[in-house]
Amino acid sequence: MSTYLYGLARWAFRRRRWVLAVWLALAVGAIIAAQASGGKTNDNFTIPGTESQRAQDMLSNKLPALAGGQTQVVFATKGQTKVTATAYKAGIEETIAKLKTVPQVASVTDPFQAKAVSADGHVALGTVQFLAKPPDVKDKSLDAMKVAAQPAQDAGVQVEYSGSVYPGWRLTPSETPEIVGVIIAFVILLVTFGAFVAAGLPILTAIIGVAITLMGITAVASVMNIAAASTTVALMLGLSCGIDYGLFILSRHRNNLLTGMTVEDSVALAVGTAGSSVVFAALTVIIALCGLSVVGIPFLTVMGLAAAVAVLMALLIALTLLPAMLGFAGMKVAKFISSPLRPGHHEQVARTAANEPERTFGAAWARFVVRFRVPLLIGGVVLLGVLALPATKMQLGLPGGSSKPKSDTSRKAYDLTTAGFGAGFNGALLVVANNVNSQAQVTPMVTALSKVNNVVQVSPLARANGIAVIRVIPRTGPDVKATATLVHHIRDERASIEGTTGAHILIGGTTASNIDVSSKLSSALPVFLIVVVGLAFILLTFAFRTILVPIKSIIGFLLSVVAAFGAQVAIFQWGWGKSLFNITPTETISFLPIIMLAIIFGLSSDYEVFVVSRIKEDFTKTGDARGAVERGTGLSARVVTAAALIMFSIFVAFMVTKDPTIKAIGFSFAVGVFLDAFVVRLTLVPAIMAIVRAKLWYHPPWFAKYVPDPDIEGEKLEHKFAEARSTEPAESTT
Repeated sequence: MSTYLYGLARWAFRRRRWVLAVWLALAVGAIIAAQASGGKTNDNFTIPGTESQRAQDMLSNKLPALAGGQTQVVFATKGQTKVTATAYKAGIEETIAKLKTVPQVASVTDPFQAKAVSADGHVALGTVQFLAKPPDVKDKSLDAMKVAAQPAQDAGVQVEYSGSVYPGWRLTPSETPEIVGVIIAFVILLVTFGAFVAAGLPILTAIIGVAITLMGITAVASVMNIAAASTTVALMLGLSCGIDYGLFILSRHRNNLLTGMTVEDSVALAVGTAGSSVVFAALTVIIALCGLSVVGIPFLTVMGLAAAVAVLMALLIALTLLPAMLGFAGMKVAKFISSPLRPGHHEQVARTAANEPERTFGAAWARFVVRFRVPLLIGGVVLLGVLALPATKMQLGLPGGSSKPKSDTSRKAYDLTTAGFGAGFNGALLVVANNVNSQAQVTPMVTALSKVNNVVQVSPLARANGIAVIRVIPRTGPDVKATATLVHHIRDERASIEGTTGAHILIGGTTASNIDVSSKLSSALPVFLIVVVGLAFILLTFAFRTILVPIKSIIGFLLSVVAAFGAQVAIFQWGWGKSLFNITPTETISFLPIIMLAIIFGLSSDYEVFVVSRIKEDFTKTGDARGAVERGTGLSARVVTAAALIMFSIFVAFMVTKDPTIKAIGFSFAVGVFLDAFVVRLTLVPAIMAIVRAKLWYHPPWFAKYVPDPDIEGEKLEHKFAEARSTEPAESTT
C-alpha cells in the first residue's frame, strides 16, 4: 500500500494545478446543486416495523386528515384576567379563524368549543392539524401561522407553539461552533508547527472537503429524509478528521524536509508512510459509521452514511489535494514564525523533533510511562472505571420541549401546558382502532382506556373508513419512564381494552413513536457492537498482522467510551452541568450511545493506528520491544496530542449551540476523544505494550504465508527509497 500511495502523492504533486482545479470544481458544483435543490434537513424520527409506525401508516391510508404534522397552539394570559375575558377571547377566536386559512392546514380545534381551557382560566390549547407530514410542511405555512396569531397577540395574549411541527422547529445551524473550532484548531497547529503556512494548510483542505460534503447532503435532503443532526455529525467529523489527517501527513513531510530531503521526495514519502496509517485509520472510522446501517433504523443509517462520506472526503483530500497544496507551498511549511521573546524557538523545537526526537517532551513522557507502567495501568483503569459508574443509571429518550432552552417557544409551550393542564398534555397518545364501523364499538374502548392507571383524559377524535382515533392523555410527561410504562401496559392489555368490539387497536402518536425509537435503539446496541467491532478487528489484524493489538485496542475503546457515557449521564441526565452548560436535566438522547459507539470507536482506532504503527516501525527495525514503545510513543505523542486537542476543541465548540441534542453530542464526543487519546492511547497502550513486549507482535507462520503485508509502517517503501537515493541524483523540487 505504501508504494501505491507514494506514487499517488508524486502524481498529485506534479499535476497539482489540475488536482486543485478538480477539487474546486467539485466544491462549486456541490454548492450549485445544494442551492438549486432547496433541500432541508428535519428532526422527524421514524422506525419501520414498530407499532407506532404501523399506526401512522394506517392513518395515512385511511384517515389522512389526522396523519400529517400537528401543532399545539398555547394561548396564555398573566395576572388576574383569564383567556375567557371578552377582549382576549375575541383575539383568540380571530386567530383560530385565520389559522383555518393557512396553507396545508386540514383542521383547527377551537379551545373554547373543545373545552380546552385550564381550570384557572389562564391557558387555552388549540390544535392545528396539517395535511402534510412534518418534513413536508412548508416554511411559508409556518410563517402564515405566525401571522395568523397576530390578533391574539395584539389583544395581549401570549402565543407559543409545540408539537411535531411548529414555527421554528427546523434546526438552523449556527456558524459559530465551526468558526470557533477552526480558530482554536489554527492556534493549536500554529503552536505545533510554528509556521503559518503549515498551520493553515490542513484547515484549508479540511474546509474544502466539509463544504463538498455538506452541500451534497443538502442536495440529497431534497429527495429523502435526513435528520438535522446528520449535518452536525458530518461537519464535526469532516472538519476534525480532515484537519487530523492533514496534520499527520504534514508533520511527517516537515520532518523529512528538516532532514534535508527535497520537497517532492518528502511529500511522496510522507504520504507513502504516514498516509498508510491515515488510510487504515479512516477505513476504521468509515466501517464504524457504515455499521449504523445494520440496526435497521433509517435516520441512523442516513446519519452514519453522511458522516462516513465526510470522513471519506477527508481521506481523499489528504491523499490528493494535500500533496498538491504542499507542492504549491514548497519550503514555506518550514518558514517559522519568530518571537521577540524567544527568537528561533519554533525552528529549534522542529529541528529537535526531526533530528533528535529523544530530547522532546513526548519522548520524556514515553519514558515515564514505560518506567511506571504497572501503577499507571492500574491507575488509568481505576480512573475510567470510576467515571463509568453513572452509566449504569442511563435512561434513554428523545429530546422534547422540556429539554429545550427556556427561550425556545416549544419550551415555553411545554411549561405553560404543564402549569395549566399537567405534563401529560404535552405528550398525548393516539389509539388507532381498526375494523370500527359504528360509535358503539368506540364507547367501550374509551371507557376501558379511562380506567387504565396513569391516564387523565380519554376522548374520541374521529371515525371514518373503518378506523377510529382516540386521544389518551397520560398523567405524566412524554419523557418520563411512567409514560413509557403506560404505553407498554396498554399494548399488553389490548385484548381486554378491545373486549368484544371486534376492533384491533394500535398505540401511536409522537410520544409512542419516541418510546419505540428508544426501545429499538437499545435492543440494536449489542448487534451493532458485535458487527462493527468484528469488522474493525479484522481490519486492524490485517494492518498490524497480530491478534493481540486489535484486542488491546477494543478493550481500550470500551473503557474510554463507557467512561464517556458516565460523564454524559452525570452532566446531562443528573444535571451536574445545569449551571455550567445551561442545560435542563433530561434523559440521554436515545440515539447518542449508538453513534458514540460508532464514532468514538472509529476515532480511538485512529489514534491506535497512529501510535502503534510508529511503535511497530521502530520494533521492526530494532527488535527492541520495550525501547520501541518508548521511541514510537515519543515520536507520535506530539502529533497525536495536537490531533486530539483539535478534535476536542471542535467538539466542545458545538456546545455553544442552544440545541440540547447538538450540545449533548458535542460534549460526549469531546469527553470520549479526550479520554481515549490521553488516558488510553498515550498512557495505557504504551504501558501494556511495555509489559507484554515482543509477545504482542506474535502471529502464526500461516498468517504471514497467506495474508499479504500492507506495510502500514512504510518500511519497505523507505528501504526502496533509501536504495534509490543512494544510486540516483536527487530531482529538482522547483
